[in-house]
Amino acid sequence: MKKRDCFLLFAVTFLFGCKQVSKTDTDLLFTPLSDSAQAVSLMGDTLYPHSPYENVLLKFDSARLAYEASPGDADKIIWYGRWAGYKGDFRKAITIFSEGIEKFPQDARMYRHRGHRYISIREFDRAIADLEKAATLIQGKKDEIEPDGQPNALNIPISSLHSNIWYHLGLAYYLKNDLSKALPVYERAVKESENDDKLVSTTHWLYMVYRMTGNDSAAQRILSPIQKEMKIIENNAYQKLCLLYKGLLPVDSVLMVNGSVTSNDAVTYGVANWYRYNGETEKAKTYYEQILKGKVWASFGYIASEADYVRYYKK
Repeated sequence: MKKRDCFLLFAVTFLFGCKQVSKTDTDLLFTPLSDSAQAVSLMGDTLYPHSPYENVLLKFDSARLAYEASPGDADKIIWYGRWAGYKGDFRKAITIFSEGIEKFPQDARMYRHRGHRYISIREFDRAIADLEKAATLIQGKKDEIEPDGQPNALNIPISSLHSNIWYHLGLAYYLKNDLSKALPVYERAVKESENDDKLVSTTHWLYMVYRMTGNDSAAQRILSPIQKEMKIIENNAYQKLCLLYKGLLPVDSVLMVNGSVTSNDAVTYGVANWYRYNGETEKAKTYYEQILKGKVWASFGYIASEADYVRYYKK
C-alpha cells in the first residue's frame, strides 16, 4: 500500500473512531434526549431549559473564555461547568465536569459538581456514584470553603466542599427513598455543621428523614439547637421550617413572606411533608401540586415533590 493510501486510511479510521467514541461517551454520561431537552421528570414530562437572565449569559461567556484560554486549569473548568448549570444547560455542565474528571481524576470537586447536576436531571444513581466517589476523595483531607457563584447579601460563603458533598449525597439517597442511607449522611452533616446556615438546612432534611422512618423522638431531639435568634445569612426558610417543626411558628407565618404566599419550593415542600406525616394527606397533596404547577423544575423542593407525589398519590 502506498504511503498516501496509508495516510488516508489512517485519517478515515481516526475520524470515524473519534466520532464513535464521542457519541458513545455522550450516551454514557446521561440518557439521550432529543433537541434541547434537559431531563424527563419523575412524572414522565420532558423538561426544557428556561431563558436565562442576561447577566447569567454574560458570566457564562466569561467563564467559557477563561476556560478556553486555560483548558488545563481545574478552577476554570469548574466555573465553566457551574455557569453552564446556572444558565440551565445541565447536560453541558455534566459534559464539562466529565472533562474535568478525565483531566483531574483525584479532584473531588469535579465529582461533587457533576453529582449535583445529575440530581438536576433526575439521574439519581449516577449522582450517588459521583458523590460517593467525592466522599472517598476527601477522606483525611482538610475542608475548604466553596465560593458562591451567586453570592448572598453579605458576600460570605456559607458552605464548604465537604458539607456540599454530604448535603447532596444525602439528598440523592432521599430522592430515591433510600432513607437508611440518607440517615447517617445527614446525621454526619448536622454534626459537622460549622455555622447556623448549615445547621438549619441539614437539620431540616434530617428531621424529615426521622419523621418518614417513624423515629419521632429523634426528630424532636435534633431540633433542640434551633432557636428564633440565630446567625442566619441566607437559609432563613430552613430556619422557619425547623421552628415550625418545633412548634414555635404557625404554618401560616412560614408560608407568608412580606404578605405574599412564598414561591420558595423548599418551604412549600417542607410544609407539605409536615402535613403528610401528621396525617393530613389531602392537604399535603394540595401543596405538592402547587409546587408542580411552577416552572422551577430544577429546585430540590420541586424534585422532591415529584418523587413524593409519584410515590404517594399518582395512580
